Amino acid sequence: MSEGLKSLFGSRRGAAAAEMALVIPFLVTILFGSIEMGRYFMSSHIVAKAVRDGARFASRQSFTSMPCGGSPTNETGIKNLIRTGTTASGADSRLPFWTNPGTITITIDCDSTAAYTASGIYVNATGGARRVTVTAAVPYQTLFGFTLGTLTVPGRSQAAVMGI
Repeated sequence: MSEGLKSLFGSRRGAAAAEMALVIPFLVTILFGSIEMGRYFMSSHIVAKAVRDGARFASRQSFTSMPCGGSPTNETGIKNLIRTGTTASGADSRLPFWTNPGTITITIDCDSTAAYTASGIYVNATGGARRVTVTAAVPYQTLFGFTLGTLTVPGRSQAAVMGI
């Protein structure tokens, strides 16, 4: 009987399978973590491009539709453009988890210093030169469909309003 136990404990058969069973959870965690990190960075790039497009679109609105310290008259259209890529309502979001346009903020501030209002396109603009700032903080949803607390995908862009 003791020779049977010695041969059982001395056997190397199945050692590779046991080692693989110990390593597989670690490898799977690294795999899905890498995929999730890449997906987060891709989402971050999409949000950055979206707010840049929104700021560029808002900067081409007229001075009267972009009041100093107020909100733009076409705020819904600008938010739709940022979130979906079109000013029309009902289009699909750029990101599948970006369902709330309330995550987008559009602010307009004015600079009335003489350097801006003495000549050029701002000479007749009451309040001075306008600058639009678009920010977004989209709650990130993982590949498996759940959110990770307060993890958001941020984006921010500014542009001078041209009044064109």
